[in-house]
Amino acid sequence: MAHSRKLKFTFLLVLIHLISFSQILDPVDWDTETVEVGDNEFELRMTAQLEDGWHMYSITQKEGGIGLPTEFTWKENPKAKKVGAIEERGKLLNVFNELISERELYFGKTVTFVQKYTASEATKVEGEIMYQVCDDQQCLPPEYKTFTFELNPSGIINDKDDLSADESTEDDFNETLPVVTDSLENASKEDSANIENEDQTIVENKDEPKTKKAAAPNANRSFWEIFIFGLLGGFAALLMPCIFPMIPLTVSLFTKQSKSRSKGITKAVIYGLSIIVIYVGLGLIITAIFGAGALNEFATNPWVNIAFFILFVIFAVSFFGAFEITLPSKWINKADKSADKGGYIGVFFMALTLVLVSFSCTGPIIGTLLVDSASSGALLGPAIGMFGFALALALPFTLFAIFPSWLNSLPSSGGWLNTVKVSLGFIELAFALKFLSNADLVWQAHWLERELFLAIWLAIFLAMALYLLNIYRLSHDSNTERIGWPRLLFGILTLMVVFYILPGLWGAPLKLLSGLTPPKNYAESPMGFMGSGSALTNNSELPENAHYGPHQIPAFHDIEEAFAFAQEVGKPVLIDFTGDACANCRKVEDNVWSDPRVQDKLRNEVVLASLYVDRRIDLPAAEQVYSEAKGRNLRTIGDKWSAYQIENFNSNSQPLYIIVDEDLNRFNEPMGTELDIETYLDWLDRGINNFDKNK
Repeated sequence: MAHSRKLKFTFLLVLIHLISFSQILDPVDWDTETVEVGDNEFELRMTAQLEDGWHMYSITQKEGGIGLPTEFTWKENPKAKKVGAIEERGKLLNVFNELISERELYFGKTVTFVQKYTASEATKVEGEIMYQVCDDQQCLPPEYKTFTFELNPSGIINDKDDLSADESTEDDFNETLPVVTDSLENASKEDSANIENEDQTIVENKDEPKTKKAAAPNANRSFWEIFIFGLLGGFAALLMPCIFPMIPLTVSLFTKQSKSRSKGITKAVIYGLSIIVIYVGLGLIITAIFGAGALNEFATNPWVNIAFFILFVIFAVSFFGAFEITLPSKWINKADKSADKGGYIGVFFMALTLVLVSFSCTGPIIGTLLVDSASSGALLGPAIGMFGFALALALPFTLFAIFPSWLNSLPSSGGWLNTVKVSLGFIELAFALKFLSNADLVWQAHWLERELFLAIWLAIFLAMALYLLNIYRLSHDSNTERIGWPRLLFGILTLMVVFYILPGLWGAPLKLLSGLTPPKNYAESPMGFMGSGSALTNNSELPENAHYGPHQIPAFHDIEEAFAFAQEVGKPVLIDFTGDACANCRKVEDNVWSDPRVQDKLRNEVVLASLYVDRRIDLPAAEQVYSEAKGRNLRTIGDKWSAYQIENFNSNSQPLYIIVDEDLNRFNEPMGTELDIETYLDWLDRGINNFDKNK
């Protein structure tokens, strides 16, 4: 009896496992509404309600990120006129993905898309939306939905299509909610799915070796990163020739002019606070001028990135001593006169005078910080960056006023200050290249491929190392025959950077520079020089119509081609339903397929067919046929393989691995995300052995 119960329990577990791979996921309910908001003016509202744990990407999501941006297409109607761009209403999560160094923009729970139209007579407007949703395990293939709205100038008509959702009222959407900056790891489950330790790369990066998992920072850390970067920038500014000598002069001015020590300290504190207020005010002005929407686009707009590239080159040349970036002398003179008035107002203007006078040194650093914080997409990023910068700048003036004896420990001014300035110029130049690379990647122009990028960086850091080691001097440098140990140490560290970058020219992964350099597939030789960049060199000839997949494993991207080759060589086909936006697919490829034993089986014992369900390449016209599984005509290659998966395996989630023959006979149960190598090997062995038994 106990044995019978055990068999039933085992059967139930197997059944549950099979069912888990045989379900069509549809986590979005749509609701449409037409609202007349003015004279002949209408709002067409499309509201998506998402199941817990799922999120939908914004229309501003960058192409090439984890998920695809939502897109709308409207059918031309001469009786109706579209007004402005579509508006998103909901809680937008601005999520930084550390591995791809880009921000992801998506909505959790609910989002309403609003398009305004005008019409003077009754008519209908038809539209179509393309969207993609993901959770913490998978991304579903892109979906297309069509909507029809009735515009009736005499009143409000609510149109409900066959996509049911909860009733939505006008008051629900009167306010556009603010952007929320969040993270991959700690985004609230109510608003988005967590994407933990995501090893995300673009799938075309086929020769990428196994990479270390990178946990993305949480929301607080995003702001902390901006703050710390600003703080470091402030400390660097302190070492500039026009700031450092001012510290003892300003502190002695407070202590000598004040009747008591406490008043001197008070003035120093106010002086420091004034510096903070001035710089934070600058950050807030930047935010007010550009707004959150523009800040979100800074990191992805190629023209903005080119402008930043030019700006950083100008900053670098300025630090090299070619010219000085100064503010109008009228501003400085007015601030200086106000500082002479005395009192606490005079102290504020003393701080303003320092800010203006030192701009020739601090300007490039401030510009760098503002560009970086604005590119972060965070609404208060510029203000937070400036707060960190100002705090670092203000602290010494305040602390040395409280503890004047510390002034004796300060090193004397000298040529070393110019050395710091020039070194920052090299770093500015290296960062400038990153912005040019961003624009190149967006346009896919291939101006600045990986090898050229690394070669330029190599030259920049080699020149910096030789400068620090006193091999050559610039015009503003003092004649020194010997260098101190700090300069020697930094010279050696810079040489270490040079030697670390060097192997990257031959295909080394350079994991420490991940996100700063172009991806490995964006190169003249994606496989590395003479194939040295591959994870495992394979000397066998690539089959006809096959492509190199992850770790140089031959893979077919068409199932019929895979079946034809499998019949020729007498092997089973491992169907790999995958996607460009499939995070867990990358995890399996990086953590399981990287194992030499798994690679050997994938190369030699099966024929791999990797079918991408989200590839947005148009199908030939003859293949754009109606699909029962999709409920519409197939349009793209992704549509084709998504429908194939649904029709033959009753599943639309990825990854999904199945070992079959040309008649779609299965030789073991489907496998989803499995990161245990031994379990995956056992699954492969069972499928291959069952195929061999049934030959």
